[in-house]
Amino acid sequence: MERDRSLAARSAAVIASLVVALFGCGALASVNGSATAGDGPGVGSSVKVVFVAVDLAAVARITGFNLADAGDLEAQMQAMEDWVNADGGVGGRLLDAVYRRYDPANDSPAAEEQLCNEITQDDRAFAAVLTGQLQANARPCYAARKTLVLDATLVATDNALFNRLAPYLWNPSFPEYSGFVKALISTLDDDGYFEGRTTVGVVAADNEVNRRVVEKQAVPMLRKLGLEAEIGWVDTTDQGSLFQGNDQAALTFRTKKIDRVMFLGGARLASIFGAVAAAQSYQPRLALSSFDNPGFFVNNPDTLPPSMLAGAVGIGFNPSQDVPDSELPFPSSEAEKLCVDIYADAGITFVSREAARVALTFCDAARLLKAAGDKVTGPFNATTWSDAAQTLDDFETAAGLGAALGRDSHAVAGDYRVLRYDESCPCFVYEGDNVPIP
Repeated sequence: MERDRSLAARSAAVIASLVVALFGCGALASVNGSATAGDGPGVGSSVKVVFVAVDLAAVARITGFNLADAGDLEAQMQAMEDWVNADGGVGGRLLDAVYRRYDPANDSPAAEEQLCNEITQDDRAFAAVLTGQLQANARPCYAARKTLVLDATLVATDNALFNRLAPYLWNPSFPEYSGFVKALISTLDDDGYFEGRTTVGVVAADNEVNRRVVEKQAVPMLRKLGLEAEIGWVDTTDQGSLFQGNDQAALTFRTKKIDRVMFLGGARLASIFGAVAAAQSYQPRLALSSFDNPGFFVNNPDTLPPSMLAGAVGIGFNPSQDVPDSELPFPSSEAEKLCVDIYADAGITFVSREAARVALTFCDAARLLKAAGDKVTGPFNATTWSDAAQTLDDFETAAGLGAALGRDSHAVAGDYRVLRYDESCPCFVYEGDNVPIP
């Protein structure tokens, strides 16, 4: 057992430090009250936007993980710049796209602050497109510098955080977090996941947003269903705390004979929990979601024994990392077809939706930037852009599912689908039609 736990520790340490790249976290400052007079930073005859790409190739080389090749991300960014500018730019201004690469092996609050400094001080950008920034200090840093963030990172971002950092924080690809949690628990209940149980294990990222949603929303919902939540809070700051928190949660759940475990907060929790639980010969039935990157487990069975996925159920909103193309033809939605066509016109093609997972988020960000920017009259800044964006109630995400923009909404994705592990594939599959997120 000690040898198994040692192996799990080493495996989890690698996952904790590097799976950041696959999942697309510090006190939070209030920054409301942006001035509407004058153009924002990085705005003149052009609008400067920095696209941040996580170094996926380095992750694959170092870890040996099986990852679909995401292609030339800088070329994908260039394709979006060319498309925007060929169609009149952003409110009549040229899009000036700048490419920056982020090394996930060195992910830390200090590294995130350095990246923020480079984008806001060196580049003096109007906006940053983020795809894998997990640390809690990242978003408040950009807001404090009055820099718009188009954030396609799979982290917990609820309405309270969107409002606190308004008008600077937007998600062009994925849903608002509190609505997601309501949908997840309701779906699990409807599916009979909790049937016959009085307690459910919850592995939860320990940050301000996730604590707020778990304590004020998830726990009361579970209690209404007659369930007590045994919560394993995990400090996601570094790989040591990630492993320690998951290991303790697995030990507690196993000791208390809890056989249902769900994950809230993303941040690499499920992958590490699976490694330490397997070492403890603990095999509960899991509830997973797009925040846990289900496709990662299918592509890399050594990180989580396939037997641990048996019976796994949850909800998905990120097809590129949820299900294979055989389960959802690629491309499917009108937004996805548009993005694929834009890249094809630039000579860029994808062998699968998974290979296009970053490209689709770049496309969502560029399309949203342009759609709102074209509606701005007068000064071009985060406030005027934000006011315009909230009128785009028919704007559809390509990377996610549905459309949810409108007044008081800062996240584009509005739908989810039931997600289930199918041992005959073996893979995750969607069931039923799109369902609106509450």
